[in-house]
Amino acid sequence: MLDLTQAYTGCPSTSLQFLHLPRETLLLYPFADSVVVLNARNLAFVRALAFWEVFPSTRHLAQSVQCLTVENGMKLVVAALGHRVVAWSLSGARNDYWRVHSSLLLSEDQQVTALNCMSGLLAVGTRSTLSVYTLILENDLPTWSLKWSIPVPSLSRVRFSPSLMYIATTSLYDNIVHIYLTTTGRKTQAISHPRPVTDLIWRNSPSSSRDDPVLYTITTDATLRIFLPVLDAPQYLQLHTALDTFSSLPFSVASGENNSSIFRLDREVMNAALKSVLAQPQSDEEDGRRRRIREITDEGWDVFLRVLGDGSLVVQAVANIDRRPPTLLKQFTLLQTAPGVLSGPPAHLYIVPNPGRASLTLVTSPPLKSYELAILPFFDARADGLKLVASAAEHADADAREDSRAEVVRFMRTPNGEGVGALRSDGSGEVWNFDWARTGRLVRKGRWAAHEGAERVDHFVVFDAGRRFVTYSPASGVLTLHTSPPATLKVESVTSLFALSPPSHTSPYRTLIGITASYTVVIISATIAGDTPSLSLLSKSSLPLPSPPKMILPVDPMAWVGQYGTGTRSVAPVHDVLLSVSEDGELAFWVPEGELGEHLGTTLASNGRPNGTNGFQEARGRAGQKVSWKCTGKVRTGRKGLSMARCSSAKKSVLVVPTPDGTELTIWDSKESEFALGLEYRARLPAADALTDLDWAATPDGQSLLALGFAHRVELLCQQRATYFDPTPGQQWGVCWRVDVGAMVPHPISDSIWLARGTLLVGAGHQLFMFGQRRVGKRAHSEDREGREGESESERARHEESLFEHVASLNGPLDDYHPQMVLQCLLWEKIELVKSIIVNLARNVESGRDRHEWESIPIEKFLQKDEEARATNAPHRPKYSLLFDIPEQKDEEEDDPFSPTVVKKLLDRLEENPLPHLTPSENASLLVLIQTALEIEEQRRALDSNGLRYLISMRSFYILNQRASEPNTPASPSNGPSAPPQLKRRERLRYRDMIWAFHSDSQEVLLTTSMAACGGKMCWPDARALGVFVWMRSTDAMRAHMEVVARNEYMAGDLRDPTACSLFYFALGKVKLVHGLWRQAAWHKEQQLMLKFLNNDFKESRWRTAALKNAFALLSKRRFEYAAAFFLLGGSLKDAVNVCLKNLSDWQLAVALARVVEQGDDGPILKDILNNTVIPLAFKDGNRYLASWAFWMLHRRDLAVRILVTPLQDMASVVDVPILEIGDPHYDDPSLALLFSQLKSKTLQTAQGTSEISGRTEFNFVLQIARVFCRMGCHVLALDLVRSWSFQRPSTVVRDSRLARRPPSPVSTRFALEPALRHKSSILIDIDVTTAPPTRRASPSRSPSRGVSPVPAVTKEELGVMDEGDLVARKAGIGSLMKSAKQDVKVPEFDMGAFF
Repeated sequence: MLDLTQAYTGCPSTSLQFLHLPRETLLLYPFADSVVVLNARNLAFVRALAFWEVFPSTRHLAQSVQCLTVENGMKLVVAALGHRVVAWSLSGARNDYWRVHSSLLLSEDQQVTALNCMSGLLAVGTRSTLSVYTLILENDLPTWSLKWSIPVPSLSRVRFSPSLMYIATTSLYDNIVHIYLTTTGRKTQAISHPRPVTDLIWRNSPSSSRDDPVLYTITTDATLRIFLPVLDAPQYLQLHTALDTFSSLPFSVASGENNSSIFRLDREVMNAALKSVLAQPQSDEEDGRRRRIREITDEGWDVFLRVLGDGSLVVQAVANIDRRPPTLLKQFTLLQTAPGVLSGPPAHLYIVPNPGRASLTLVTSPPLKSYELAILPFFDARADGLKLVASAAEHADADAREDSRAEVVRFMRTPNGEGVGALRSDGSGEVWNFDWARTGRLVRKGRWAAHEGAERVDHFVVFDAGRRFVTYSPASGVLTLHTSPPATLKVESVTSLFALSPPSHTSPYRTLIGITASYTVVIISATIAGDTPSLSLLSKSSLPLPSPPKMILPVDPMAWVGQYGTGTRSVAPVHDVLLSVSEDGELAFWVPEGELGEHLGTTLASNGRPNGTNGFQEARGRAGQKVSWKCTGKVRTGRKGLSMARCSSAKKSVLVVPTPDGTELTIWDSKESEFALGLEYRARLPAADALTDLDWAATPDGQSLLALGFAHRVELLCQQRATYFDPTPGQQWGVCWRVDVGAMVPHPISDSIWLARGTLLVGAGHQLFMFGQRRVGKRAHSEDREGREGESESERARHEESLFEHVASLNGPLDDYHPQMVLQCLLWEKIELVKSIIVNLARNVESGRDRHEWESIPIEKFLQKDEEARATNAPHRPKYSLLFDIPEQKDEEEDDPFSPTVVKKLLDRLEENPLPHLTPSENASLLVLIQTALEIEEQRRALDSNGLRYLISMRSFYILNQRASEPNTPASPSNGPSAPPQLKRRERLRYRDMIWAFHSDSQEVLLTTSMAACGGKMCWPDARALGVFVWMRSTDAMRAHMEVVARNEYMAGDLRDPTACSLFYFALGKVKLVHGLWRQAAWHKEQQLMLKFLNNDFKESRWRTAALKNAFALLSKRRFEYAAAFFLLGGSLKDAVNVCLKNLSDWQLAVALARVVEQGDDGPILKDILNNTVIPLAFKDGNRYLASWAFWMLHRRDLAVRILVTPLQDMASVVDVPILEIGDPHYDDPSLALLFSQLKSKTLQTAQGTSEISGRTEFNFVLQIARVFCRMGCHVLALDLVRSWSFQRPSTVVRDSRLARRPPSPVSTRFALEPALRHKSSILIDIDVTTAPPTRRASPSRSPSRGVSPVPAVTKEELGVMDEGDLVARKAGIGSLMKSAKQDVKVPEFDMGAFF
């Protein structure tokens, strides 16, 4: 999904080294202060080994690693920088763990120029010495001990012979190869060459029985010489043959060839690959093709490869090197390919093994390229014998020495992300074009160097997909447009510089905006068309702010120019340009006005179309004028001391505030109301994990994606889809992906930036890493799937989906069969729609098609009411022509597609093959919802809608707890999606779900279902978890069920302890029953005491006093539940309730005892619990459901409705209970609207409470719930909500005089209600209409204490007048309703004559 697609680590300028492993071959080369490790086959980046890990003082040195050697036997990598030497070792079961092995520090005047390591010996060549070190263990630490050292000037190469007897060296200033003895350092021979030597190779022949040294040398004239010892002097090497151009080509051709290179193909690597080919089964046709290969292996030929100037290859062989006398040597040409196989003679060429494949890997440098050498086709000189596998030739058009070795400081991209520039620590930089359409790589388009005496560049801007750029030097204040010829402009010192999206891609002008230190906004025009490019100052102005801002930032423009390249949209849409942040944390968004704003594409002309170039030229004619800025919105965050801030295209703002214990990161939305403060995410970051970078991206569907840069990783945050059972309300964002570069490079991340199409560019040290969707061909795709053999189909699909698809799956619209969609449809009484969804899912699953081809439910069905859908889906009844016609009987299941057979078949299929794109919890929830829908159909008359909601929530509660009890899944990899949040067991249902049961008329069915969910044995923890004594309304049913709970408490376990049930039996007044239970508890040590004590009559005051004394004694022993039982035995319900509240922290138990003992809901103890415990707790937790239930129990049903909508701050000033703490307002639950729609016109009290909510408040409330639906992925339900919500209020205000003259009717004489209440035939009169209290003041639309001020379309004074008028009208309406009720309390008997 977001893989490392390319690493820009610099082009190698020296020879390459290889580390051979069982599964792969690693390629290593030095660059800057690191050793770069790549996969030799595909050139994929593996790791960078930084020199400063061992010597921190070398971090910012201008020197680079010059020498590198690899010891394959011990898996050692040894590198030198200056006079320092470091060795790393590779270990681990998968050869993936690099660690520092050892180090060596020479004197400062000994600059290392050559290295070679073999079998624990290290040869170090400096400018003046040659030394050999031996690896020893000193205190269990590997160290290098000096063996000998001799003076040798200016060594360039050092090579150990395979037998470790000799060392061959070359010098920078002569053409002589010197041979030394490894044991003593004595020079044994000096071999002169006619030209400078470019390479030394000792021939390694483990298969040979001879141990004679054989040396190959290559000189600058592309001649390879072979030196062998003579018979009478085995230590003396003599030239035996030479391979030059004339030995491989005809004289006429060779005489004209002056540009070629020759390379030795490693004999052991070749033989291993050739033998693997010969070992494969062969046909008669292939036998002839393998004859040449068999000769090479059987005869022991050494093979050499010459690359000519035209890119053709000449393969030569030398035979009989292992035989004596040396006069038997023979050389001949095996084949010559057509021109153009390679781009030209490379400086370095290597043949390395390709583990697991019957082929070899050919690597050339520079430019660095990798080829697959298919052995049979190659030796047949076929065109497909050599295929390009990978190329790191991003620097092919430049000298490798020009690659900057300075560290990356900052990136800057074009508005559309198709170009990017990098500023480095030395002031130099490069600009790149992101060629996503063809290669998916960065192509360098320009650079500026950091010369001595030149002005340092601190700011730059890139536009036109990286083809043009502007740099700014603060020392001189000069802005330079790098064109031919360049253009300059002197401007005031700026602290920030960025480019705007052009109004048209054909426009010849580009607009730059600079922010000065005094927060002046400077607008600059760059003319890029014509022969004379130019820069001109258009405007200097300041934002109309009351005080200087903390910072002024650009609003990210990526979403406005499209994610798929320029040219798709000719004109940029209207958008904000700047974001200002005040010292108090107030965010303000700005757009320019006037003609200067028109050419920026941010305002519209009078005809409604964006102004183009003409308006721009007029603005340029008045350059230097001040432009006016218009504020489009404000958000008060209350954050002070900001250190970083960024704003996305969707106007999502991220703020970073340092705190004493770390950093606070918050994300704010520009849309706010009394129901949404704008805060969408808040996180505390530890001080040890410093945040270094922020950057926004935009998805094609308009979602924002935030990259958080840390020292060694980048975390990607996107909006997460909310769930109905979301354990963390208010946390709308979450980590969707993590890019960890700590395992690849030790350098800290300096900057990261988004490019087009969801590509992330990360800079660490001098290296650039690009992460994006991997572009693979058919062969690479099969290789990638082979590398993921251990993954499941869902994991493979996750890796193959793009980042934008992944973000859409986390926050986009849901499928109609998704359990969350099905759940919300059930909650909102769309039963017929759910049946259609299940039937459609069964058909899709049965069809066996891919899920992307599944049919969906039409959107019109989501907008239908359940009655309409039922009428549409109902089977047509037969028409009768005669009185006694009998219709043909048909099977009911044949007419109804939603039958038990269909549902059970679907459940079996989903249990056997769960839907792969759903999580295990979602699959389990889907099964339960399908089963629940079937039960609803079977018990439609026995279960009302609120009972259905409680039943669904209860079953989901048990499912989630069951999933939370299962073992944890393995952790996600370092690079990949973040691990899903671990499910935690919930102790109880949410109060929201208990309220559904409280307002249900099917409580007997719900109680039976709850008992069945507990296995038929409901104890008190089960009753508390399900809120049974909260939602039960019948006093007799509560007493009966408490006795059931008491019996189950007693029967729980094997001991049959009477103390476990005494509290409940004493609440029921069944002391004698408890006395009988104690008689059976012979095992209990307190039996005799309790039998004697309970045998007394507790109607007498002295025994009640004795019980109270025992209760206090039990409190001192911390036996709280038993103490509460004795308080009940002593007749002190208040003390028993206080124990439950203060010692047991169980207000549900206190409510249950109060309701049972006081035998109703009007007792003083219950009211005290509700007023002093439940309501303050509800305000503290921001739980509106709990507060609504408490007000309903207190017969304050007007407040029970108002609390669902009105801000808590306003409600706290209305209630008579002192509220000390108010929690976060949780308006992210669509069930608030569902409960409000049920209660607002249920009784006269609720109608009164509804009338005290302003129309604007209700309107904003409905919009907030619609946004919540969209966050949940139920966009179609949001549409249905705003489409069908009724804002009608109860009122008797006569608007038409003609209606007043209508004759009375049996309906109108009862209540003259508005249409919203006329269908409420069962509205309850729960208020004394003769002594009705005055209506309380309505809730204001905004609380001043909330600290957030939205920017409405009208002024606050106008808004206050509108709300006041709306409130007065509705007050008059409810007053008329009260009067109507007062007049019509005595309702006459129904008179049939009223209809005639």
